[in-house]
Amino acid sequence: MLKTVTLGFFALALGGCFMFGSSKIVEEEIIPVEVLYDSAIESVNRQGYKAALEDFQKLDRQHPYSEYAEKSKLMQVFIYFRTKKLEEAILAADRYLALYPSSEDAAYAMYLKGTSYYGQIRDITRDQQNAQSAIETYQQLIANYPNSEYAADARTKLLLAQDQIAGKEMSVGRYYLGNGQYTAAINRFKVVVEEHEKSTHVEEALMRLTEAYLKLGLVSEARNSAAVLGLNYPASSWYQDAYSLLQTQNLTPQAQAGNTLGASL
Repeated sequence: MLKTVTLGFFALALGGCFMFGSSKIVEEEIIPVEVLYDSAIESVNRQGYKAALEDFQKLDRQHPYSEYAEKSKLMQVFIYFRTKKLEEAILAADRYLALYPSSEDAAYAMYLKGTSYYGQIRDITRDQQNAQSAIETYQQLIANYPNSEYAADARTKLLLAQDQIAGKEMSVGRYYLGNGQYTAAINRFKVVVEEHEKSTHVEEALMRLTEAYLKLGLVSEARNSAAVLGLNYPASSWYQDAYSLLQTQNLTPQAQAGNTLGASL
């Protein structure tokens, strides 16, 4: 019975096609690759990015093995980036790098990918996966293409992204400290000092370590944290705060041999 119903429905559908006229498949007109590429570049030059993207994508479909295919895929990364479609730019960059890993433009594609992640970094109260992805991409760019024209800007943005990660650690550490979870706070502050030593948050992290260690009664560790802070940032207001904390217990900063924070950053 089921077969009868199915076949009957199929026959009815076919009848409908014949009754109303069968739909025709319209084949895409094949346009010479040079014409498509020149049209796309002209659109880019006048900032007609939507039209340019359509031409580049048509070029990929119609001439996937042409001499213009590589440049077409790179230009698509640029267009997505330029129009702030950053997730699409990342995916397009990944496709380009997978197909042309040894290209002379691989550094540029990697830079656009890293900067697309960088452009999506959110404030330190939010998830920092984009910052981490930007860091990893910039590190790969700098390692593989240290002398490229994009390496200098990548290094600058890398430090800023790392500072963002450190800021997130500080935010969580301060939360733990304020809630009396001193060991958890110490773990966060140590990450800042030991893994993000170039960040702008190191001074405060060392002061907060001094505070948290004192709360736990770990006097030697507290004195050491303050000593490291004073050695590296003697004029810092955070050092003055750490010194004052120690003074409340008649203590002074003193470096501790063998401490994981070391005597100097």
